[in-house]
Amino acid sequence: MYAIIETGGKQYQVSEGDEIFVEKLDAEGEITFDKVIMVGKDDGAVVGAPYVDGASVKATLIKNGKGKKINVFTYKPKKSSKRSMGHRQPYSKVKIESINA
Repeated sequence: MYAIIETGGKQYQVSEGDEIFVEKLDAEGEITFDKVIMVGKDDGAVVGAPYVDGASVKATLIKNGKGKKINVFTYKPKKSSKRSMGHRQPYSKVKIESINA
């Protein structure tokens, strides 16, 4: 069984036991994702409009962290204007425990 969930403005296909990286969540311990777009089973799939009624995905927060540093360099040609910045995107690593359809 698998499900497609929506969190942080993105969609993820998950199944039980998966560990995924999502946008940073302000939560601790147990997390419930209620925005389930689709649930796939052995006998077919249930698609919501826009979400499946009564479906949820339970997950456990493993850790919060930051991704690798990305260097952003902007310039304007012939104007002697340059700027260099760095960015580290925060994330949450979660483990999918169960899918309730």
